[in-house]
Amino acid sequence: MRLLLVEDDVMLASGIKLGLCGAGYAVDWVGSAERAEEVLAGESFDAAIFDIGLPGIDGLELTRRLRGRGLAMPMLILTARDALEDRVQGLDLGADDYMAKPFELPELLARLRALLRRSQATTSAVLGFGPLKLDSANRQASANGQLIELGPREWTVMEYLLVHAPKPASKEKLLAALTGWDKEITPNAIEVYISRLRGKLEPHGVGLRSIRGFGDRLELVGTPPIGTGGAASK
Repeated sequence: MRLLLVEDDVMLASGIKLGLCGAGYAVDWVGSAERAEEVLAGESFDAAIFDIGLPGIDGLELTRRLRGRGLAMPMLILTARDALEDRVQGLDLGADDYMAKPFELPELLARLRALLRRSQATTSAVLGFGPLKLDSANRQASANGQLIELGPREWTVMEYLLVHAPKPASKEKLLAALTGWDKEITPNAIEVYISRLRGKLEPHGVGLRSIRGFGDRLELVGTPPIGTGGAASK
């Protein structure tokens, strides 16, 4: 999952980004609402975290502008202003949640997971496909009751595939989910992660099918492949 962090306090932003990246998110950081508007005009994110007290345009106005443009991604606002009216205003302008500073990283992660679940129309912290289960709260993957060891990027690819199953996920979408501006991952690297996941999943009855022109999708081994607009598969 790719997140945008909008925070002008460099030390705080560095700490938040470090914690989010450690939890498996790809995080890009900007220090102003103006820069955030520029970025969001051309790039997509799964969620955004805004500080209210930004220089120039503040986080509340940024939220209003983005919602006015029809941007539907989950937005969480951070505030040192703990007054009720500020919290109410933020939520009324379109923010999905807020957190008062100071806060603990585990709570921020839990709130983000809740926002992402709602945006993906699921209420459970556990994603599933056949015997495969991905517990985002406990960072555990399993199939048929057996734990599956996943590296951080394998986890991100798996999570994206599960969220979009049974639809295929394109290489471009998987790259966006894995990378921020300060990381470079090639499409060939995506193929490596897909291959590793295929080797770990097939013994448990879950396959990964590559569909030319569409991407990769999860399938149950032994079931007839689902047609995808007549596309050839490999």
